[in-house]
Order: sequence, then structure tokens, then C-alpha cells
Amino acid sequence: MAFVLKDGQGTLHRNDKDGVETRPDYRGEVMIAGTLYRLSGWLKDGQKGKWMSLSAEVPRAKEPEAPKQRNIDPDNDIPF
Repeated sequence: MAFVLKDGQGTLHRNDKDGVETRPDYRGEVMIAGTLYRLSGWLKDGQKGKWMSLSAEVPRAKEPEAPKQRNIDPDNDIPF
């Protein structure tokens, strides 16, 4: 059975940064008011100790691919 996020719940997991220091240390998701947001977290070190900076964004919908165009020869192809 898959874990289903309820409203007000979220998850964070360690992120593989692949050597790119600007990538988040943690990635995850949170459900707020029925909308699923992507979470990113960066570990920081400040005057009061360690803390985490967070960013939340609505995932972008994948754009559908443009339909492939057919080459129609008006002399030989009948469109009906």
C-alpha cells in the first residue's frame, strides 16, 4: 500500500546532490489545502546554530507534446 499524504502532511528525504553544491540537501512534498507542493530544504549554519531553509513550489504540469504534422500532398491525398 502506497503512502498517501493527507492535508497538512509532508515528507522530506535526503537529496543526492551529485557534486552540485547549490542543489537542496533535502527534497519532498507537502499537501496544503488539497494542493501538492514540492519542498526543497538547505542546511544552513548561522549565529544561533544549524537551521534549514525551505522552499515550496507547485509542481509544473508537463506540457503535452505538439501533434506530429503530416505532409499532405493535395494532388494525391484526400482529406476525407
